[in-house]
Amino acid sequence: MSEDIIILGTKKEEIVKKSTGFSIAGLDEMMLAKQKLKLKHKVGFYRLLATMVNAWMSIMKSLNILERQEKNPVMKKFYLSAADWIKEWKNFSEILRWYNENFSDSECSIIESWEKTWKLNHSLLQLADQMEKIASISRKLKWALIYPTAIMVVMFAAMSVLMVAVVPKILEIFWDDQSKLPQTTKALVAVSDFFVKYWPYMLFLIIASVIWISIAKKTPTWKLYFDKVMLKIPIVWNLTQKVILSKFARVLSNLLSSWISIVESLRILSDIVDNEVYRQRILLLREDVKRWIKIWDSLENDPLFPDMLIQMIKVWEQTAKLDTIIIKLADFYDEEVDTAIEALQKTMEPIIIVIMAIGVWFIAVWIMWPIMNMADTISWS
Repeated sequence: MSEDIIILGTKKEEIVKKSTGFSIAGLDEMMLAKQKLKLKHKVGFYRLLATMVNAWMSIMKSLNILERQEKNPVMKKFYLSAADWIKEWKNFSEILRWYNENFSDSECSIIESWEKTWKLNHSLLQLADQMEKIASISRKLKWALIYPTAIMVVMFAAMSVLMVAVVPKILEIFWDDQSKLPQTTKALVAVSDFFVKYWPYMLFLIIASVIWISIAKKTPTWKLYFDKVMLKIPIVWNLTQKVILSKFARVLSNLLSSWISIVESLRILSDIVDNEVYRQRILLLREDVKRWIKIWDSLENDPLFPDMLIQMIKVWEQTAKLDTIIIKLADFYDEEVDTAIEALQKTMEPIIIVIMAIGVWFIAVWIMWPIMNMADTISWS
């Protein structure tokens, strides 16, 4: 059996092929590497494997036991595939790197470091805790932003349906001669006609815009632009920064506690923060560290990093205990995220109520009042 290594960008995937050419096993391996594992399956995998390794079970035996009791087909295939690679004397971290769609550079680097110190169980539990914490704050951020967005979308959709389907029918019933209509009713007719004539174009424009934004955000230039905008929105900026800093502090602490160099840790962090503005700043920080510039000196007076974080890093550089200090910062920012989300929800509630009140007023003044005027005109005539 021969091995072909295909390099896609900075990622590596290993696909097994037989010397005769096409291999079903190789195709299956490639498909498996692309399938997404759910967070709960990964966390369960790390915790169960840590327990078995702590009981002095070999990786091979642990994977076989996990495979026999696993019901999820994707995880089952992963266990079988990983066990096959273990038989060929591959390192566990090396195997996970082949499935880079599911296992990040940070996870693989932490596991690789602890493999050398024979403390794999510690790194697995560390990773499980890290993933649960990061997923929790990311989920809270998404829900905090989705709620007001959903309200706005529903209101716009309701208004559109009224303008396209309801208002024209009502207007046909009450009056045929539009020259005698009240001014408010004429304005309503104009708005309704616009929606009736152009709603397919408006719908197309909305869908095209969503697709374009989704594609553009994957390019570095536009991602940088969108991330800059997110960091300038008054209500969202504070929450977004705390989520990024929590992730930054927690992952950096775990990397440093795994004896990974600060330069390599910053490289890994730049791909984890999921914000192009912070990514570029961390890469710049990495270059400063290479030139023996102190971290706090590089970050000082930078609005992306609060003074408290910089001062804590400054203390570390005097005590050489950054991993211990910064994990406390991560816990602090987790609590700050909860507080910021609660504050955001309290702020958005009155705003949403005001917007809904404006919507009700619009319906009453622009739809009901003109109709009542038409009814009065008909009765007097």
